[in-house]
Amino acid sequence: MIDNSGKRSVAGLSAILLLLATGCSAPQPGAEFNDPYEARNREVHDENLAMDRALFGGGKPDKKPFLPPPVAEGVSNVAENLGTPSDVLNNILQLRPKPAITNTVRFVVNTTVGIGGIFDPATAMGIYADATDFGETLHVWGAPEGAFLVVPLAGPTTERDLVGSVVDVITNPIGIAVEPPESYYLRGMKLAGRAADRQLYGDVVDSILYESADSYAQMRLLYLQNRHFELGIEDETDVFDPYEDPYGQ
Repeated sequence: MIDNSGKRSVAGLSAILLLLATGCSAPQPGAEFNDPYEARNREVHDENLAMDRALFGGGKPDKKPFLPPPVAEGVSNVAENLGTPSDVLNNILQLRPKPAITNTVRFVVNTTVGIGGIFDPATAMGIYADATDFGETLHVWGAPEGAFLVVPLAGPTTERDLVGSVVDVITNPIGIAVEPPESYYLRGMKLAGRAADRQLYGDVVDSILYESADSYAQMRLLYLQNRHFELGIEDETDVFDPYEDPYGQ
């Protein structure tokens, strides 16, 4: 039996999917990018840069890491592990049983042997992550990508992927299974993981955000290229993943 909070979640999810089906912006004929909100996006991008400089010292050559590197890597690993059940759910919704099984085994191994995901023995065993999200599920279902967006704090996305991100938060199996206040701690760890990733890949991110003549245009290009690569959509230009570990680890 679904309680009131569950009913509100279902109603909210239904409203989000309805909004996606009816509200995604179509690209302008002849436009290189579907970016009808560029003026506002640039404003949010500038605000995000200011926040990045204040919190992480973005663009400063002498900035110091706010976490010891092993701690940052451990926090990033835990956050990634907490997202694995959501990957499994989306694998199932995409009718991809093999990745669902692989991600399930990976979650069990890293949660037990890896001490809650602090360590990543699954990768050492050859059990590699097959990350996905509800934005990809919507793509598989045929939902349009919609316009490019820049979200405060979260950064670049699209209308479809923004809806997917909200749905992933609502339907995360761990978030549903764990009661407050523990569920709040888990969400806090996910945010901490984003901050740890900012440190781990700081040089690459800084090169995009602070060493480009037009950081907004560079961010938009790289985000869409990388996202299309993840979804198997062919782009005419080469793909560069700004979040890829430059050392191949």
